[in-house]
Amino acid sequence: MIKLNRMSCCAVVLFLLGALLNAGQHAQAQTGSPQAKLSVHWEELTGPDFIQAIHRAQGVCLLPFGIMEKHGPHMPLGTDLINVRYAALHAAENQYAVVFPEYYFGQIAEARHEPGTVAYSRDLQLALLQATTDEMARNGCKKILIVNGHGGNDSLLPYFAQSQLDKPHDYVVYFSDERVPGSGGPKKKTTVDAHAGESETSKMMIVRPDLLHQDRAANESGADQHRQTLPEGVYTGIWWYSRYPDHYAGDGSAATRELGEYQMNWWVDSISKIIVAIKADDVSLKLQNEFYEKSKHPLDTPQ
Repeated sequence: MIKLNRMSCCAVVLFLLGALLNAGQHAQAQTGSPQAKLSVHWEELTGPDFIQAIHRAQGVCLLPFGIMEKHGPHMPLGTDLINVRYAALHAAENQYAVVFPEYYFGQIAEARHEPGTVAYSRDLQLALLQATTDEMARNGCKKILIVNGHGGNDSLLPYFAQSQLDKPHDYVVYFSDERVPGSGGPKKKTTVDAHAGESETSKMMIVRPDLLHQDRAANESGADQHRQTLPEGVYTGIWWYSRYPDHYAGDGSAATRELGEYQMNWWVDSISKIIVAIKADDVSLKLQNEFYEKSKHPLDTPQ
């Protein structure tokens, strides 16, 4: 029999402990730790990590929706895209979800006269958005939240969500359009604050101050020109151009970091709460499927 002295015993024990620790770490690496850091950026994930990310997100994916358009004389063309992605990414960090890459293929016909505007046809907008959500769903995103960052999409996106009832889909499209709190926070200095004005400029101070040229904000007027007189409730597509021909509605020179910080924090928190609610939603898809089935036989629907 081989006799081990005290030093040898200690060495053997330490060796065995080290081997067990290394084996545990190796197994954890093989299976993937539930606490492992996963990017919320779709494009940054590897194939294996993407699978893990979709499971962790419970099938919830965000599609931040921006645009390319003039934002007064002082803000970048991609302001809406930059701001909405900032809000969506930070919300997804709070309540894990996978965030789709930059998407700016929306409605901006009213700014086609301005430099840098990228305006797609209505048919392409809808077809591309449908193909995108279909592909997201094919990759496991069964709950897709479109986070709108551009006012010009206010009619396009609700219509798109409604059109999901045209034919069966195995996923649900959710739509969020709240970008500014209704009340609270630092008092605003301006009354017209629709586009590239006090709020958007304040947010850009938080998100990408390096792209902001606030000293140029007063180079153009963002006042309502009132060039069209029609009865209330009558709509025409030229309404925005008639009121704000320079594609500027407000006064960006009034912006402050305090307002931007308050509004951006509110936006991030709002999206975070929506993600929580969507993860808990086990009704919408069931009702959607019930509707699809009943729509095949409308005469059998109880009256």
